[in-house]
Amino acid sequence: MKKLILALVAATAVIGSAQAAQPGPYVGVGIANADHSASIPGTSASSSDGYKSSGKIFGGYEFDQTFGVEVGYTDFRSSDYSYTLNGVNRTGSSDGKSYYVAGKASVPVNEQFSVFGKLGAANNKRNYSDSLLSGDESKTELYAGVGAQYNFNPKVAVTLEYERYGKNQNIGAKSDVITLGAKYSF
Repeated sequence: MKKLILALVAATAVIGSAQAAQPGPYVGVGIANADHSASIPGTSASSSDGYKSSGKIFGGYEFDQTFGVEVGYTDFRSSDYSYTLNGVNRTGSSDGKSYYVAGKASVPVNEQFSVFGKLGAANNKRNYSDSLLSGDESKTELYAGVGAQYNFNPKVAVTLEYERYGKNQNIGAKSDVITLGAKYSF
């Protein structure tokens, strides 16, 4: 009986230690949620689509359990907005996307759970158009994120993170994003 209990304890320890994320490459997909709004100076009664979900793909390389690098693409989708200028109601639409590259630092809490932070640069592209305003913006800005990861096994994990894609824009998706992702490690 003692040998059986010892074998079960040893097997549990081996399985538990195998749950930790392994160094190497990974890919993932996510659902990014951002507030889509329009705050145009000099106008009143503006409205927008509010929070919308969009897609994100990412990949990276973990050098060890602590340090890595990640690249990603987020499509912020199009959104509609309306505003009043000099008593005239106007409507328009905006569209946005972002590419980022960031260093990543992780701290394991236990064998299955870790927290992480990311810092890097994002190239944000936004365009908007209506009967009065139109334009394209492309800026490279500071990118940062903090989050948590739960490992189902050494290959599959889920992440939840808060990301900041530079400064807020007046029209379109705001820079504060909450992302739920699925990650596969090779």
